[in-house]
Amino acid sequence: MRSPLADLRARLPELMPRDRSRLRRRIDGIEKIKDAGRRAKAAEEIAAEVGAAERRVGRRRAAVPAITYPPELPVSQKKDDILETVRDNQVVIVAGETGSGKTTQIPKICLELGRGVLGSIGHTQPRRLAARTVADRIAEELGTDLGETVGYKVRFTDRSSDDTLVKLMTDGILLAEIQTDRLLRQYDTLIIDEAHERSLNIDFLLGYIREILPKRPDLKVIITSATIDPERFSRHFGDAPIVEVSGRTYPVEVRYRPVTDPDDPSADPDRDQIQAIIDAVDELGREAPGDVLVFLSGEREIRDTAEALTKHLAKQRGTSEVLPLYARLSAAEQHRVFQPHRGRRVVLSTNVAETSLTVPGIKYVVDPGTARVSRYSHRLKVQRLPIEPVSQASANQRKGRCGRVSEGVCIRLYSEEDFESRPEFTDPEILRTNLASVILQMTALGLGDIAAFPFVEPPDRRNVKAGVDLLHELGAIDPAEKDPRKRLTPLGRRLAQLPVDPRLARMVLEADRNGCVREVLVIAAALSIQDPRERPAEQQQAADERHRRFADPTSDFLAYLNLWNYLREQQKELSGSAFRRMCKNEFLHFLRIREWQDLHGQLKQVAKSLGVTLNDAGAAPDRVHVSLLSGLLSHIGLMDTPGRSENAGRGDPSKREKPRRGHEYVGARGAKFAVFPGSALFRKPPRWVMSAELVETSRLWGRINAKIEPEWIEPLAGHLVKRNYSEPHWSKKQAAVMAHEKVTLYGVPIVADRRVNYGSIDPALSRELFIRHALVEGDWETHHRFFHDNRALLEEVEELEHRARRRDILVDDETLFDFYDARIPADVVSGRHFDSWWKRARRDDPDLLGFEKSMLINDTAGGVSEADYPDVWKQGPLRLRLTYQFEPGADADGVTVHIPVQVLNQVRADGFEWQVPGLRTELVTELIRSLPKQLRVNFVPAPDYARKALDRVAPRSEPLLDALERELTAMTSVPVAREAWDRSRLPAHLRITFRVVDDRKRTLGEGTDLDELKRRLAGKVRGTLSKAASTVERTGLTGWTIGELPRTYERNQAGYDVKAYPALTDEGDTVAVRMYETEAEQRRAMWRGTRRLVLLNAPSPVKQIQGRLTNQGKLALSHNPHGSITALFDDCVTAAADRLIADAGGPAWDEAGFTALYDRVRADLHDATAQIVAQVERVLAEAHEVDRRIRATKSITLVPALADARGHLESLVRPGFVTATGAARLPDLARYLRALRARLDKLPENPNRDRLLAGQVEALKEEYRRTLQKLQPARREDEPVRHVRWMIEEFRVSLFAQQLGTRYPVSDKRIRKAMAQL
Repeated sequence: MRSPLADLRARLPELMPRDRSRLRRRIDGIEKIKDAGRRAKAAEEIAAEVGAAERRVGRRRAAVPAITYPPELPVSQKKDDILETVRDNQVVIVAGETGSGKTTQIPKICLELGRGVLGSIGHTQPRRLAARTVADRIAEELGTDLGETVGYKVRFTDRSSDDTLVKLMTDGILLAEIQTDRLLRQYDTLIIDEAHERSLNIDFLLGYIREILPKRPDLKVIITSATIDPERFSRHFGDAPIVEVSGRTYPVEVRYRPVTDPDDPSADPDRDQIQAIIDAVDELGREAPGDVLVFLSGEREIRDTAEALTKHLAKQRGTSEVLPLYARLSAAEQHRVFQPHRGRRVVLSTNVAETSLTVPGIKYVVDPGTARVSRYSHRLKVQRLPIEPVSQASANQRKGRCGRVSEGVCIRLYSEEDFESRPEFTDPEILRTNLASVILQMTALGLGDIAAFPFVEPPDRRNVKAGVDLLHELGAIDPAEKDPRKRLTPLGRRLAQLPVDPRLARMVLEADRNGCVREVLVIAAALSIQDPRERPAEQQQAADERHRRFADPTSDFLAYLNLWNYLREQQKELSGSAFRRMCKNEFLHFLRIREWQDLHGQLKQVAKSLGVTLNDAGAAPDRVHVSLLSGLLSHIGLMDTPGRSENAGRGDPSKREKPRRGHEYVGARGAKFAVFPGSALFRKPPRWVMSAELVETSRLWGRINAKIEPEWIEPLAGHLVKRNYSEPHWSKKQAAVMAHEKVTLYGVPIVADRRVNYGSIDPALSRELFIRHALVEGDWETHHRFFHDNRALLEEVEELEHRARRRDILVDDETLFDFYDARIPADVVSGRHFDSWWKRARRDDPDLLGFEKSMLINDTAGGVSEADYPDVWKQGPLRLRLTYQFEPGADADGVTVHIPVQVLNQVRADGFEWQVPGLRTELVTELIRSLPKQLRVNFVPAPDYARKALDRVAPRSEPLLDALERELTAMTSVPVAREAWDRSRLPAHLRITFRVVDDRKRTLGEGTDLDELKRRLAGKVRGTLSKAASTVERTGLTGWTIGELPRTYERNQAGYDVKAYPALTDEGDTVAVRMYETEAEQRRAMWRGTRRLVLLNAPSPVKQIQGRLTNQGKLALSHNPHGSITALFDDCVTAAADRLIADAGGPAWDEAGFTALYDRVRADLHDATAQIVAQVERVLAEAHEVDRRIRATKSITLVPALADARGHLESLVRPGFVTATGAARLPDLARYLRALRARLDKLPENPNRDRLLAGQVEALKEEYRRTLQKLQPARREDEPVRHVRWMIEEFRVSLFAQQLGTRYPVSDKRIRKAMAQL
């Protein structure tokens, strides 16, 4: 006796596959139940379900209607063959031309075979319209209502039920059902119609069905195809049988009329395609009446051809009309080609009329032989639409369009040889498209590697890689994952559930994060359908005006949102028919709008099921665009401006070049594209843009664009960007190693130059740089005690190196690096890491990182004593700070003496030439080497002689050169003259630098010449002294009211003893008390100030003396250089006062002394002035005579000598010459002028002699000028200095007027000796 479970199992084969599988699993589960009672109860439940399933099968079998076949259809003639072949084979290929009836009759043949009872007959169509119309036709032929026995299911519409026997659907619907019904158990028969179209969906279905056939032996599969290569499908399914059904066709004559025919000498070589079409239409016009179908490659070609053809036909008799036909036309315009008409009709169509639409009444075809073919570019990673020659199969399909109603003619605008050379078949879509969507679905279904999937034709490996790359770009798969089952990411799993292109699905999921799902769903749905905005050829401008209302200047995507919101408002206000009229009037496609709204609703429903939240409030445009960008990362573009730099991603916007119209964008992988002219961004293209699609026609265009910001890209493309790092460097401010980062996405620079922390990128290098810069070099701001102690020790040793001018005392950086490297862990790469580690480590060993001085000094650094490099220079009571710099080439290389400006006047140059002890031997060595060679050879080796000489002297007790000359002569008996030394050859570091600083340690000036520095800073020194002695200085004095004037003023200021020299100062109408730096300046100022104070109070003798002058005297005095008699007499009075003050013993320093001096000068001032005026009278008379002689000489050859004489005269007699010369030298002045007159007398006789003598004088004058420049300004007025000047005048007398005699013996040697002693 059989068990109840065995009986149930035996009844399963008669059930529908879906029920059979489900109930078998339940029976298997019952057998594992040990409890007999529970097992019996479960068996009863299963028995009830089996009974229900059997009744369902019975109901379906009873629903099979009576079946008849239209006898006129070719497939009806082949019905028995098809029925027999399907019954005996699991897979059958039915090949037949369009119109044979295979689409509508094969489902009925299957019903007659008993198929459709245990499972539905699934019947796929490439297009939704075909699925609906075929279902309607079959239901009509079976006499049943649509949706019962025969139903259909397309996107947004399901007119089927559980009792449906024949289910029409798009191939996309069947693909979607695979996700929930992996073995397609709801079907017992599958009919894949129009398989010759080889769309992606069809190829995927054929491969998938082949895989499940072994698991579904009960499943019948029928592949229907046009007669285009049915053998390929047969081979795919293991040599499945082919049943061929002939179509209803008439003979078609083919005529070849190439656009340009090189073999025809009478042909026009300049004929173009449009003219060739016109000629073909004219040729066909001479045939029997009938409509003409012209195939063209695109809308633009159709518009151009329609315009030319309409003008041409208008010139001919008869009624002709030209109609365009392409997919983007409105439904009404498309429908015109199916309406009855009079006369001849010429239909200009894209390849949409090749197989998808059958245009009635076509008797003639004109085939230029080209079409736009969607083809994926491996290099650019974009879908292109190039114009290509069609295949032979497509050409024959076009030819077949005119053999439907009668015999026809097909004119091909290319040669027969061209036709024969073309490929036999058009490449299937899988070989020329991006496979991202297919790969995503396959991965979601767990179908394994696409390369192993049994496609009819395996796709190009490059296309597979492109699809994988796109999914990686979207974050849907992880290519690095080895296990295919784990390759799909959680994001990818969610993407696979959205029924749109993966790019659009990615946008929706990103919108969920950004709170803009509502807006992005609208845009994603719009991008999935044809543009609902119509643009009829004859009303383009009007349509553009209407559509411009929705445009946004920065985004074409937002135009969809604006249009969506407008349509919703209109739908609320208008009735259904009014809304349709509105759409038509405003050039909007009503059916596409409804499709848009339906798809939006479906997307919203699916999105909600995935947990996506719709936002209530409106989202900011930036959030919307960031979400869209997530799906378009390889569709970004950076404007390709001239000189585009690495600073493309960031930078000052004001400095960016303004874009120009027509600029190209640099896109992913080096692609260059332009904004499509129809875009709102075309006129003002932004710097950064993203495009919904990149399509190549005449060039690569970006369609549907929006402005983006580069900073949006990186967060979305973190898994795609390439990061290049350059210039890793230590940053003291960040206390870390930083680097410059350049970020590119597919070659587009989105970040040109960004500073980033390098620690996590290259920890080993970062640790090394941290140790070297922060710890070894000390370039770090930290409070760690060990660090500052170590730096102090290093500075001590470094200072000793500077002083000794050696680089081998301190250990090298590598030694210090090794010290730290051995103690610091490997994960310490920055200041922050170090702080964290040291906080713990110092508790155990606080001296772990501390230096010892002994470890810092090299073993080779012996013989260096800090005492040889003192910190201060002592000069009398002054202690001046010394610093040392070992930097050859620097201005202050060597020893620098720091002199406070307050004591600059007290510092003498004496002693500094000896240098510090540590450099003294080197200094003397270099001085010996500066001697001329013939002298230097006596002191070789120079270092030895330097040391011996220094051993024999007491440093700084006398001038260095005096000591060296004496000791070297003593050692070698070779005399060394002072002029033999060449101090200019001394190395710079052996010359002491004097640096004058103020009380804030700011440098006021520095140099190696102390006297020159004093001259340069005299004003600042005087100001400093005046400030220090503000209680002593006075101004506006006209009498002695200051008591006793001290000879010196001393005061301690800022730690230094400031010493100044007060003196009366002549200020014109008054006298002041001022401070001076030196005694020489004080002495000169005191003399002039005393003289002024005396003359301010003494009565002037000028008037009396002027009254006693003779006319001759007045005349002589009138020839003065002062400009007036008054100025001359003032000069004479001043000179007289100088003589009287000198006779009285000089200036007074107290009131009593001044009073005595004043009385003496006042008493003798008249007589002294009169004597001086008399002497001046004679001097001016001589000067006038010399001037007259110079003016009287006109010879050109004597001009140089005369110019020299004029200059000499002006140097002797000039404004103020009386006081400058002094009363004692006025008689000499008259003699000098007579000597000048004598020179002029001799000049014409021997000009050459005069030139030679003048040259001797000029040489002495030049040496005197150089000597003056070397002296301090305060010394230039000293009597020894002035005496040299008068010696030169006496020398002139000796040369030019020897007969006049000189005051004392004089020669050029005596003069030079006197200058040397200055």
